[in-house]
Amino acid sequence: MKKILKGNMPAAICGGLMMFSLCAAPLQAKVVLPSLFRSGMVMQRGTPVPVWGTADKGEKVTVVFKKKTYETVAGDDGRWLIELPAQKAGGPYTVDVAGTVLSDVLFGDVWLCSGQSNIDTDVERVYPRYESEIDSYKNDDIRLFRVQTVTNLHGHSEDVKATGWRKLDKNNAWNFSAVGYFLAKRMYEKTGVPQGVICNSLGGTPIESWIEGDSLKNGFTQYYLQTELCKDDEMLKAYATANQRANNRWNSLLDENDPGLKGGWNTLAYDDSLWPEVNQYGSLLPNGGGWRNYVGSLWVRQHIHVDAEHAGKPARLLLGTLYDMDYTFVNGREVGRTYYQYPPRRYQIPAGLLREGDNVITVRFINKNGMPHFIKEKPYEIIFAPGDTMKLGEQWRVSEGARMPSPLGGGTSVQNLPSVLYNAMLYPLAPYPMSGVVWYQGESNTGRSAEYAPLLRKLMANWRQVFNQPQLPFAIVQLANFMQPSAGPQDSQWARLRDAQREVAYEDGRSELVVAIDLGEATDIHPLQKKDVAERAGMAFDRLVYGKKVTLSPKVVKTDVQGRRVTVTFDQPLAGGAMYEFELAGPDGRFVNASAEANGNAVVVECEGVSNPVQVRYAWKDNPAKANCYGKNGLPATPFSECINKKTNL
Repeated sequence: MKKILKGNMPAAICGGLMMFSLCAAPLQAKVVLPSLFRSGMVMQRGTPVPVWGTADKGEKVTVVFKKKTYETVAGDDGRWLIELPAQKAGGPYTVDVAGTVLSDVLFGDVWLCSGQSNIDTDVERVYPRYESEIDSYKNDDIRLFRVQTVTNLHGHSEDVKATGWRKLDKNNAWNFSAVGYFLAKRMYEKTGVPQGVICNSLGGTPIESWIEGDSLKNGFTQYYLQTELCKDDEMLKAYATANQRANNRWNSLLDENDPGLKGGWNTLAYDDSLWPEVNQYGSLLPNGGGWRNYVGSLWVRQHIHVDAEHAGKPARLLLGTLYDMDYTFVNGREVGRTYYQYPPRRYQIPAGLLREGDNVITVRFINKNGMPHFIKEKPYEIIFAPGDTMKLGEQWRVSEGARMPSPLGGGTSVQNLPSVLYNAMLYPLAPYPMSGVVWYQGESNTGRSAEYAPLLRKLMANWRQVFNQPQLPFAIVQLANFMQPSAGPQDSQWARLRDAQREVAYEDGRSELVVAIDLGEATDIHPLQKKDVAERAGMAFDRLVYGKKVTLSPKVVKTDVQGRRVTVTFDQPLAGGAMYEFELAGPDGRFVNASAEANGNAVVVECEGVSNPVQVRYAWKDNPAKANCYGKNGLPATPFSECINKKTNL
C-alpha cells in the first residue's frame, strides 16, 4: 500500500539560515524524526525529498534549508511531512528542523540492498579475497546505513532500529554488506557524486517475509494466515522460553557425559596414540561409519611440528568451514568457536602459545543433526605472515565424545514469518527517495520455486507503491551455482527459481537480471566474489538509472528447429566455439545432454537421441560447472528453459 503521511501541505518562506538538519531524537517540544534523518546522511539528488516525522496534534513544524523556511502543521494523527525541492549532487549542508541542527548532509545517489544472507554477507567475510583494496580505500563521500534486525507481527512499525550513517572506511564497512560496499565504490567512481547505501537484509529469510500482509491475502492466503496464527505474544514467549530451556538442558547433559572434557582431550599432554586416524574428507567416525546422522560431540586432533624460527610467534589458524558447531583449541587453549556451519573459521593464535617441536590442534565438533565434517576446497593452514604459511594435513586422530538423543523443541522462527520484515525493516524507510534496489534473495525459497515469480512481482509492486516511486529500478541477482556438479540433466529446483527470477526481471521494464551463474562455489552457499556481483548490478543501474547503452548478459531472443537441430538466437554476439550444459527434450519431456556450437549471436544445439526436439535448456542444474556461454563483453548468459519456436520477450 502507498504510505500516507498526513498533515497540512508545507509552505516555503524566504529568508532564514542556510541550514538543513535532521534527527531521530526529540526536536524542540515533541517533534520527532525517523532514524534515517541523522547527521551524515545522503539524500537522493534530482527529486523532491520528503522530510517527515511526528509531533503533537496541530503543532507547527519548520525546516530551514538554503535560506528558505518550510513549514507545516502536524495532522490529527500527529504526522507531518515537508517536501524539500530537488537538489543537484553536492554538500555538505546543514538543516534546521524545529530548532535542532544536523550537519554534513550530502545529496547524491541512494541505493537499497535487501534480501537474505548473500546480500548480508559482510566485508569481513570476503576480506581475504580483496585485502589490499579494502585496506587502502576510504571515502567520506560514501555513507553506509545499516538497518538492524527487528520484526513486527502486528502491523507497520514507525521507525527502524539503525546504526546511523557512517562514512566508508575499513572499520565502518567491516560488518556491512560486501555487495553494498563494492556497489557504492563502483558508482562513485563512475559518477563522482556522493553515494548512500541502505542495507536491510537478514540471512535465511524467505521472500514472503518482505511482502506486505494485505498483498499476500490475494493468492497467498496461507502465508497471511500463518502470520495471523502467531500474533499471540504470550504463546510465542512461552515457545521461546521452553525452547531455550530445552537447549540448555541438552547442552548440560552433553557436557556432563562427554569424557573429553574431563579427560583433557584438548591438551598437548593427552596421549591420543590409540585413536584411529581418519581423512578429513571421509567419514570422521572412528569405526569408519558412513555419512549418516550423528548427534552429540566428536573430537579430532592433529599434531603439527613447529620449528624454532616460528615458535612463540602469533599466527592465524584457518580451518576452512566446518559442520556444524566447533570449539577449537591449540595446545589446550581455546582459540575460537563458531556456532553454525557457514562462517569461515579464522582463529587467532596468540604469541607464546606455539612451542618448538610438537603442538596439537583439537577440534570438538558438536552436531545436533547431520554428520560432522570438513568442507572441501577451503583453506586449512596456519599463517605466520604473508607468504609464510604452514599447510595442515588431511589426517586427524578421532574419538567419539558423547552421543546424544536429538534435541527437543524447534519452535517458530519469527523472522521468517510472512510480512514481519516488511513491517519492521522496510515500511519505516518509506518514502525516502532512492535510485534503485538490489534484491539478492531466493535460496530459502528453492523448495517452493513454482510460486517465486508471483511473489517477486508482489514484492516489487509493494515497494514501488510504498516509496511512491512507480518506476523504482530493481537489479535482481540471480542465484549463483551451488552444490556438487552433475554430469547429466537434473530436475533442479535451484534452476527453476533462477528461471522465475529471469522471467520477472525480463518482463518488467524497470528491472534487470544480474546473472551470477559463474560466481558460485560448490561447497559454500555464500560465494565470495561479491565485487563481481556489485559490478554487474552497477551495470544494470547504468541502463536503468542513467539511461546508458549497456550490453548486459546475453538474453534468448528466439528458438527455431530444423530437423534435429535447434538454433537459439541471443540478443548479442557470443564468444564462439563449443558450448556446454545445453540439453534437448523431445515430446516425452525427457532431457538429454546435447552438443552445441556458438557462432555470432546464435548457438546450434543437437543430439542424436532426440529426433524431434520441442524444448531446449541451458545451465539447468544446481551447479552447471561447465557452463561457458558468454557474451563478447565477458558476461555469462542466463540459464534458461524454452519451448522451441517460441519468441522470448526482452
